[in-house]
Amino acid sequence: MGGKADDTTPSPAPPEPVLVDEERRTSLLRRITEEGGFAFVSSAEKAAAGDLRAADAAREMAWEQLHSGPWNEVVPAWRDAYAMACLHVAALRDGAGDRSEAIRALDMGIIMGGPLLRPDLDAALQRIMAQPLPEVSERRDSPVRLVCEEDSKGLDLTEVLRILPNKSLSCKIVEKRSSLSLERFVSDYFLKGCPIIISGYIDGWPARTKWKDIEYLKRIAGDRTVPVEVGKNYLCSEWKQELITFSQFLERIVSADCPSKLTYLAQHPLFDQIKELRNDIMIPDYCFAGGGELQSLNAWFGPPGTVTPLHHDPHHNLFAQVVGQKYIRLYPSSVSEELHPYVESMLSNSSQVDLDNIDAKQFPKVEDIDFIDCILEEGELLYIPPKWWHYVRSLTTSFSVSFWWSASVPPHSVS
Repeated sequence: MGGKADDTTPSPAPPEPVLVDEERRTSLLRRITEEGGFAFVSSAEKAAAGDLRAADAAREMAWEQLHSGPWNEVVPAWRDAYAMACLHVAALRDGAGDRSEAIRALDMGIIMGGPLLRPDLDAALQRIMAQPLPEVSERRDSPVRLVCEEDSKGLDLTEVLRILPNKSLSCKIVEKRSSLSLERFVSDYFLKGCPIIISGYIDGWPARTKWKDIEYLKRIAGDRTVPVEVGKNYLCSEWKQELITFSQFLERIVSADCPSKLTYLAQHPLFDQIKELRNDIMIPDYCFAGGGELQSLNAWFGPPGTVTPLHHDPHHNLFAQVVGQKYIRLYPSSVSEELHPYVESMLSNSSQVDLDNIDAKQFPKVEDIDFIDCILEEGELLYIPPKWWHYVRSLTTSFSVSFWWSASVPPHSVS
């Protein structure tokens, strides 16, 4: 009451541990026990009490279960168990001041874990990312750009044609419309099942400028762990997948010089994982055509030379070219048999034809099949109807977003 006030600044309180509510925790541990995971349950109990070694052990046990067979045969409870172990590891690592390892653990839980604890993983990440970072004294006169000024001035078409498949840009080019209304999109393209390029629609997206700034991307996502593809494409024998930080990925993009080591962040739900990047874009109105319901929102980000081989997808696809330029070739679904899909169910939506190196003896008629193609410029949208085959090649460093949606009103079949 009458004493001198203590004016010393109190130490910041240690971060609170991430806790899973008792009901879900008990239910999950019961499911794991039923699967014979007694050792995991024991380690998880110790981890919840603050034992980091036990938390690491539990995560390793769950990881082994995730890799015990084909992904579609993994018992769902073990995916949830992995997420729980990642939450424990992250809470304890963060409490010990190891922020980067805590973030990595949570990202791994998001990427590999089940849906039960996804809200807990998101909440834990939000809490850690909100913690202030030490001031960085490094000063730059100008931001480091993903795409250099020379690239943005236009491509040398002669040079481009040398790396594209035979006959590229020599047949029918995809039609392009500026500021297309939703009504005209539906009547002229959606219902007819016709591809169309739409320009001018995404000019106001913050991503159009922000995603060209490497320092911005590092600040927002640098410590986050993402899955990437390494190699020419997923149909090649040397192709593989890796888990690296976003900063490491950006370094690979800047230094990309070997085709066999090309690194591509392909068809990844990056915007579910990193909400700050999701705030830089918006869902186009076109995605609601036909009573549309968004199915997935994926990122495609990589250096020049990345290729997605000829394949088709089951949904309507609005492909937004946010940064850079891509070459895209399209074939209608009516020529599916002539494009020789793989027989294996896992690859049945992919063609055996390598457009970059067509085997004329094995596929003598492929080069005679009609197609349409284009160079998709920065700031443009491309509508790809369901089941249309498409081949995609990055001509520059490229950051794209695909919006997949289903519709209650199907488009007409177009040959």
